[in-house]
Amino acid sequence: MGTRLDFSTAFHPQTDGQSERTIQTIEDMLRMCVLDFGGSWRQHLPLVEFAYNNSYHPLGPH
Repeated sequence: MGTRLDFSTAFHPQTDGQSERTIQTIEDMLRMCVLDFGGSWRQHLPLVEFAYNNSYHPLGPH
């Protein structure tokens, strides 16, 4: 099936970068919520989740 397992640790990340890109994207989205909504950003987490899950995610290395 072409599945490849790339394990990583906090000290030696050895992934294809997908996890790092995902984390950075979600951090950026949450940062915008904090700027736009102030202290009520937690209420908007479902919207961030929805927006992320319904956005385009290119496959393969960048």
